[in-house]
Amino acid sequence: MYGSATVVEGSMTQGAGQGPAMRTDTLRDFRVPVTEPAAYAVSSGNPGGAPVYGEYPAYYDDGTPAVPPQPGYAPAPTAPPAAPPAAPPASHPAHATSQDPEDDDFEGYTPTHRDLPIIGRGAVGGPGDTVQVQYVPQEAAADGPGPLYVVGDVHGYLDELVTELHAQGLIDAERRWSAGNARLWFLGDFTDRGPDGIGVIDLVMRLSAEAAAAGGYCKALMGNHELLLIGAKRFGDTPVVSGAGTASFQAAWLLNGGQRSDMERLQDVHLQWMSRLDAAVLEEDHLLLHSDTTAYLDYGDSIEDVNDTIHELLNRGDADITWDLFRKFTKRFAFRDEGTGPQAVRELLGTYGGSRVVHGHSPIPYLLGEVGTEDGDESRGPEAVNGPHVYAEGLAIAMDGGVTMAGKLLVVQLPLND
Repeated sequence: MYGSATVVEGSMTQGAGQGPAMRTDTLRDFRVPVTEPAAYAVSSGNPGGAPVYGEYPAYYDDGTPAVPPQPGYAPAPTAPPAAPPAAPPASHPAHATSQDPEDDDFEGYTPTHRDLPIIGRGAVGGPGDTVQVQYVPQEAAADGPGPLYVVGDVHGYLDELVTELHAQGLIDAERRWSAGNARLWFLGDFTDRGPDGIGVIDLVMRLSAEAAAAGGYCKALMGNHELLLIGAKRFGDTPVVSGAGTASFQAAWLLNGGQRSDMERLQDVHLQWMSRLDAAVLEEDHLLLHSDTTAYLDYGDSIEDVNDTIHELLNRGDADITWDLFRKFTKRFAFRDEGTGPQAVRELLGTYGGSRVVHGHSPIPYLLGEVGTEDGDESRGPEAVNGPHVYAEGLAIAMDGGVTMAGKLLVVQLPLND
């Protein structure tokens, strides 16, 4: 056991429901969390993290993982032609293939099947034949960007995520990108509480490369649980300064649904990917954030400044600085109050642009106040969530359907038809 953890007023723990058999059983706790993480008792010693295995893929300049192709495949060598051939078209960049990012037996770049020329010979076979090279023309990408989709908090529920992505036509039955030039944004919180957070991260990393190869993209924002997992791996039981008392990332991670199987499978490639995620982005007049808080304003007056500042702070490798980031992005409910909520949204939109904020983090049942009912009316529980929640005078869209509470994992196309 990883020491003790004392729960006090102010815990960030969300309500967790006992879902289908495939889910990790958790106790149903419908207490509405407040903004400050709890004080946590620091255990003696560090249980340690998992060892790091294998080699890892490189990244493109924008942080997209360059998933390498299947190793060992290349056209067979042939005798050189009698005369110098015409210069071939410029080589393609490294596109994605079916190679999973955790595989560690590849090196360098081998062209994918779609990049390879068709090699043929003339009607007369023989050692002196000239090799005929034909390049297969690629389908031209559609003009303009494809449709825009957003995904709410996943929290390790990989099967539910696959089901919803397939239902929207974003992946096929083999879990491969099938949406062409569509754009897909995840709003953060990939791990904790559910059974397979690392599986979720692996899927999103692979889809990022496959979507880029198809002319679209799959990207993700940093959630507070990414900060929590990074902190638990890097700092363990190191004491940190907390407004509620002495704390540690390890205790906070366990208290808030940390899964030991995730920690055992966590590798450097996952940490690198998470640490490079942006905190905010503007897409088609929608300001995408993870948390329903105005804490983003503490880090800059533009989206670029916010992302750069958070990356710089996180890369310092300081436990107290990382804890402060985690604490601020654990805050919630800034847009919920009928009086002050719309103004808080307008402050964000006025600073960073857009006409609507789209966020995860706070489960829709909490925003509606429809949890913990005692009358047995299931229509007022998490199971009733079947779509995003528009509130704050229509300026905010909540996307966390409460999958950890037997609610729904939301994958939605923007703009909404509301």
